[in-house]
Amino acid sequence: MKTITIIGSGYVGVSTAALAANAGYKVYLVDVNPKRIDVIKQGRSFFFEEGIDPLIKKAVDACLLIPTLEYEPAISESSVIFSCVGTPDNPDGSPNLEYIYASAAKTAETIRPGSVYVQKSTVPVGTGAKVSQLLPKDVSYVSNPEFLREACAVRDSIMFDRIVVGGDNRQAIEKVFEIYKAIEKNGMQIARLAKIDLPTSAKSGKYMSTTLESAELIKVTANAFLALKISFANSIAKLADASGADVVGVMDGIGEDMRIGRAFLNAGRGYGGGCFPKDVSGLISSASDYGVELPIMVSAQDTNESMPGYIVEKAHEKLGSSLKDLRVAVLGLAFKAGTSDARKSQAVKIANLMDKAGAKIVAYDPQAAEEAKEELRRNVVTETNIEAALKGVQVIFLATEWPEIIQFDYVGFTDKNSSVKLVVDCMNCLPEDVIKRLGNKYVGVGR
Repeated sequence: MKTITIIGSGYVGVSTAALAANAGYKVYLVDVNPKRIDVIKQGRSFFFEEGIDPLIKKAVDACLLIPTLEYEPAISESSVIFSCVGTPDNPDGSPNLEYIYASAAKTAETIRPGSVYVQKSTVPVGTGAKVSQLLPKDVSYVSNPEFLREACAVRDSIMFDRIVVGGDNRQAIEKVFEIYKAIEKNGMQIARLAKIDLPTSAKSGKYMSTTLESAELIKVTANAFLALKISFANSIAKLADASGADVVGVMDGIGEDMRIGRAFLNAGRGYGGGCFPKDVSGLISSASDYGVELPIMVSAQDTNESMPGYIVEKAHEKLGSSLKDLRVAVLGLAFKAGTSDARKSQAVKIANLMDKAGAKIVAYDPQAAEEAKEELRRNVVTETNIEAALKGVQVIFLATEWPEIIQFDYVGFTDKNSSVKLVVDCMNCLPEDVIKRLGNKYVGVGR
C-alpha cells in the first residue's frame, strides 16, 4: 500500500486526505492544532461539508487515515507529501507565507530521496522557486492548485473539470496524477459512502501538466475571474436599480451567449469565504511585486466591498425611515450555502452594518452560527431556527441561499404578521411568484 502525507488539516487538507484514504492510500494528516486532530481522530470533521464525515470515519476506523501532531514517521514513510497549510492575509492584502516555508523546512529534515513535495496551498506566482530551495536536491517540487468548491468537495473530487500539476519532472507529475486517478476510479463507491448522488454517466475532466509558474498563476487567476464575473453582475445591478431594469433578466439574456455563459453572473451581496477575497487581493499584490497594475481587479474588489452597504442603504430608502430600534432578522451567515464557513462573509457584514445603525439584529444559520460569532458584533443575537429568528421582526434579510431559507413561506408569514415591512432578498433567490405576492414589501438587488 502506498503512503502519502497531507500537511494541514484545513478544508483542502481534510478533503484531500479523506478522498485519498478512501481510494486505497494510507494517509497521514499532520497538523499543529491538537483540537482539530482530536476531532478527526473521532471520525469527523470540525467543519460542515456534505458527505465528508462518513469518508473520514471509514478511513480512520480502517487505520487508513492517521491524524497526527507529529511530522514523523509520516514524512519518512511517504513518497508524496502535500502541503495544504494556510496562507492568511497580511494587513496589506498580500498572503502570509510563513506556514508555507515552515512546513517545507520541517519536511526537509526527514523526507526521503526521490519523494515528491506537492504545493496545494494557493501561493503567489514565483513562490515555488523559493520553496524548492529549502528541500533536498533529490526531492521533486510541483504545484498542484486545488479547485474544490466548498459545499461540493466530494463531488468535485470525483467529477473534476481539470487536475493541474506544474513542474519540470515528468515522473513526479505522473505520481501526483496517479493519486487522482485512484480517486476517480473509486468515485462511485466513494459517492455512495458519502451519500452524494452522481449521474451514472459522470465523467471527469483533463489531466493537465504545465510549468511551475503557470500552475501557480492558474489557481489565483481562475478565482479572480470568477470574482470578476460576480462584481460585474453587481455593477450592472446598480445600473438596473437606477434605470428600472431587472438584473436577473439581463444576466439571463447575456448568459445565453455561449461566449459568456450564465455561471457566476449572479447579482447579490457579493463574494466572501476563504478563497475569493484572499485570491483577488493576493493577485493584485503579486502583480504589484512584478511592477504590473491590475486596475480591473481593484475595481472588482471595490465593488464587492461596497455591496453590503449598498443593500442596507437600499432597504433604508425603501423603508423611508431609520433602521434604529427596528427588529431585523438576518437569515444566513455562511458565505455561501452548504458550508459552515463564515470567513469574510458578506452576510455577517450586513448584520454588523445594521447593528451599527442601531437595529436589533437576530440571526440564524443552520450550520455557520458558531463560526460566525467570532465576526459578529456583540449585540447580534443568534437563534437555532428560522421561526425563533423571525419572532416580532419588522425587516427580514435573506443573506445566504440555504434551501430552508429560500423555501420558507414569507408570503404567509407577512400576511399573518403585519409588522413586517420588508423582505430583503440579498441573493435574488426567491421565486418569481413569491416576489409578485410580496409586492411592495420585496426588495432585491438590481430589481
